[in-house]
Amino acid sequence: MAAMTSDAVFPKLSSFKTATAFKGRLLELGLELPVDEGILTAHADSPLAQPIRVLGRRVGNRWCIHPMEGWDGTPAGGPSELTVRRWRRFGQSGAKLIWGGEAVAVRHDGRANPNQLCFAEANTAGLAKLRETLVQAHRERYGTTDDLLIGLQLTHSGRFSRPNEKNRPEPKILYHHPLLDGRVGVAPNDDSAILSDGEIDALLDDFVAAAKTAAHVGFDFVDLKACHGYLGHEFLSAHTRPGKYGGSLENRTRFLRNLIARIRSEVPFLGIGVRVSIFDSVPFEDNPATRIGRLKGIGRPCDFRGCLPYRYGFGVNPDDPREIDLTEPFAFLEMLRAAGVQFINVTAGSPYYCPHIQRPAYYPPSDGYRPPEDPLVGVGRQINVTRRIKQQFPDLITVGTGYTYLQEFLPLVAQAVVREGWTDFVGIGRMVLAYPELPADCLSRGEIDTKRLCRTFSDCTTGPRHGLVSGCYPLDEQYKRSADAEKIRQIKSQAG
Repeated sequence: MAAMTSDAVFPKLSSFKTATAFKGRLLELGLELPVDEGILTAHADSPLAQPIRVLGRRVGNRWCIHPMEGWDGTPAGGPSELTVRRWRRFGQSGAKLIWGGEAVAVRHDGRANPNQLCFAEANTAGLAKLRETLVQAHRERYGTTDDLLIGLQLTHSGRFSRPNEKNRPEPKILYHHPLLDGRVGVAPNDDSAILSDGEIDALLDDFVAAAKTAAHVGFDFVDLKACHGYLGHEFLSAHTRPGKYGGSLENRTRFLRNLIARIRSEVPFLGIGVRVSIFDSVPFEDNPATRIGRLKGIGRPCDFRGCLPYRYGFGVNPDDPREIDLTEPFAFLEMLRAAGVQFINVTAGSPYYCPHIQRPAYYPPSDGYRPPEDPLVGVGRQINVTRRIKQQFPDLITVGTGYTYLQEFLPLVAQAVVREGWTDFVGIGRMVLAYPELPADCLSRGEIDTKRLCRTFSDCTTGPRHGLVSGCYPLDEQYKRSADAEKIRQIKSQAG
């Protein structure tokens, strides 16, 4: 990773008025990113308009919508009207790959919040409605859905489970993490939150049952979530766990490999993808010494000196967990390929403990910290790691992450990286909450509405951190006019 800085004043992207000026900033930062001069439409042979075969299907373009949770499901785990609205907007976006829609917990104790969608017999009709709403919206606007591929993300929130009360962690962990246990209320000598091997074996059944339900209601594939600090990701870093699910890489990947094998056997017509945090980071924290009044401090790594060699991460240098080491991630991708999985979505880190790594932003959420590096560095890091994966595994179909922060320059970089073969799809998340039609506007008009671009104010994260629904409060009129919008303003004011 690039060196952190004590200077937290970085130029806003809106200050760069041309692609040439933007390239100049990339050069200053030592970042290698290809940038086109203008937005190409489908008629002008945009690389983003090129079809590609995925899971035996022709997918119509190279835009992907990442899973976007709204924290707005019913207490029973079904979708609300806000959930349905979000999925409708996914369908209207023009993207031809919908990666998961949003994370759906395979059982109640794996919900990240009491309003997360959850698999249960009573919720099957609601999941079917979400998919049909998306398909209908896409058909009405674009005429066909033959080239549309839709998945559903399956998850257990593990360490970050809060299934019953928004302010009460009920973690399910695989091992003690000296820097994270305290954040979720796990005492160093309390093993009650650690899942046993038998409980993990039983969890496989829940994932397979969820996959069967997803197939039954018409989803083309499931994403077996292995990212962002949730349980599927924690398996990959379970170096200190004894038994068949910890220690060696073979053991740490056993859960996912067994799950893939069972889905292949029991739901053979269902596609499989994996969204993976391909590298991690030591947890970060707000540095009080850099606070200015009520303004948050600059993020700094937690003190990890007593944890060396660092055995609590995946894709990090054990001697310095601030550095990336892709040796194990590449071995993991070889395992996925051997298991017949050739469809991956590349992300990094976790929003809970290193948000600047995972989703670069100019403005921190209320529980975060000011960025310790120009957010462009975080964007470039993710794009270039995806490039390295594509170079090493050209047969894998990859979805890249980290593009929202690019704002005006997002289409210019997206076109170029697809043309250069750095990734197969460009995935967007937060941007879709603010401006769902961005893919369509790029491909049809060659123009974007800059007033609707996500400027990474992080309200979509601040809301859930305080028990509110997630949405784009600055730009989406539905949320801008809501009662929660005023609460968000008060929270941000109090948090500085």
